[in-house]
Amino acid sequence: MVMGTAASRRSPALPGARPRRAPSPGPSRPQGLAGRLGAVEPSIAVRWLVVALCVAGVVMVGSASPVISTGIYGSAWYIFERELLWMLLGGAAFLICSRIDLRHWRAFRMWILVGTMGLLVVVLMPHVGVTAGGSSRWFGFGMFRIQPSEVMKLALILFCADLIARREDRVHEANRVLFPVLILLGASSLLILAQPDMGTALVLACITFGMLFMGGVPNRMLVKTFILFVAAALVVGMSQSYRRDRLLSFINPGAHRSGTGYQVWQSLVGLGSGHLIGLGLGGGRQKWGILPNAHTDFIFSVIGEELGLVGAVVVLALFAALAWYGMRIATDQKDRFAGLVAVGIVTWIVAQAVINIGAVIGVLPVTGIPLPFVSFGGSSLVINLAAMGILVNVANRRRRLRAVPGGRRAA
Repeated sequence: MVMGTAASRRSPALPGARPRRAPSPGPSRPQGLAGRLGAVEPSIAVRWLVVALCVAGVVMVGSASPVISTGIYGSAWYIFERELLWMLLGGAAFLICSRIDLRHWRAFRMWILVGTMGLLVVVLMPHVGVTAGGSSRWFGFGMFRIQPSEVMKLALILFCADLIARREDRVHEANRVLFPVLILLGASSLLILAQPDMGTALVLACITFGMLFMGGVPNRMLVKTFILFVAAALVVGMSQSYRRDRLLSFINPGAHRSGTGYQVWQSLVGLGSGHLIGLGLGGGRQKWGILPNAHTDFIFSVIGEELGLVGAVVVLALFAALAWYGMRIATDQKDRFAGLVAVGIVTWIVAQAVINIGAVIGVLPVTGIPLPFVSFGGSSLVINLAAMGILVNVANRRRRLRAVPGGRRAA
């Protein structure tokens, strides 16, 4: 196991315990489902899991978008065609990033970070940043727009992984690791909150805490920091009327179903209508102008309505498997930087999926972030697939090192 903390937390052998007998030689077969899953090469598993989620995304966006696509663009297929285009671009990004050596990402980490912070400032400038739905989050023209806050997730991961790896013997000193990371998190979150986009800021915080924990920062320091973060998040959430209304409606969406809780209430209606096997692909009713953002933030509700509990559980299982194989890749690394990059990417995707699905089923406040690989998306989809390409590269890197005599290669 790569991570220092995980290794240090292993329980010592019990006094007087008998040594285990060495297994008899001979081929062994995986036992049960867990054994069969464990026998699959993680990089191959991640590839197929991402493909499965992307296929599910294309199909469900095509099913959820005809009504709104016709109303806005005059064509029932316009949004679906855009999704296919972004999926192709994302697939290219996946293939390219899966072949870029991790050393290059590390070498250019500061350029990526500085450039991304600059773009976060640029999108807030009048007549420069592209505004939609009351938020200024994009930079570009036409349908080709970049969302710098998505790139910030990758920039944060590279910065944190490098810092923790270089100062692994001083992670217990707050001013050497914890404070620099929190300063970057605070500065980027303030710029993102100004867009406004609280959901992405929460994902950045999840990435940060996940990497600090796996990087070996003492739990006592993390608990204190987490308490302060929760307090700050509550203050931010209550500071604006629309955020405050979302929080209050989340507590009891039924009492606010005609106002701020309308979206969550209609989402729950759709999920409840699906029962076990759903109404059939394309047979959902909520997407007919009843459930806002059915093809983006609330696509999981459409999945539950049209494919039922079975379809919803399958999607959850795909994300769970992706998290499991991703952590296998992370803990299998001898290079600390590579392992931490994998941890950051897995935390990013899983945290975003949990926040999105939690909002759809009414157990978390609505934050407006998409479901990775499944929701309709532009630059967010491309960047998510690029991150998966980096994760596959990390897994292949470990396999290449094993193939080299002596198991060593320059980091």
